[in-house]
Amino acid sequence: MSRRPLPNSPFNVPVVPRPVKEFSVSDRVTHDTYGMGTVTTVEDGIAVHVDFGAQQVRVLAPYGKLTKL
Repeated sequence: MSRRPLPNSPFNVPVVPRPVKEFSVSDRVTHDTYGMGTVTTVEDGIAVHVDFGAQQVRVLAPYGKLTKL
């Protein structure tokens, strides 16, 4: 026996997808931990490689701490 959902149930909240961040090669970016850098390689939907000067870091999607400048 299945229950019918109540119209005012807090569990009926629609899921709103977060916008996907798009990066291109040579984009200037900032990272919460590493600081400012430049995107060197893009793996579509998987990761981006960023040169932060002292080190190069592979940042995985969904790029929570990475922001395009």
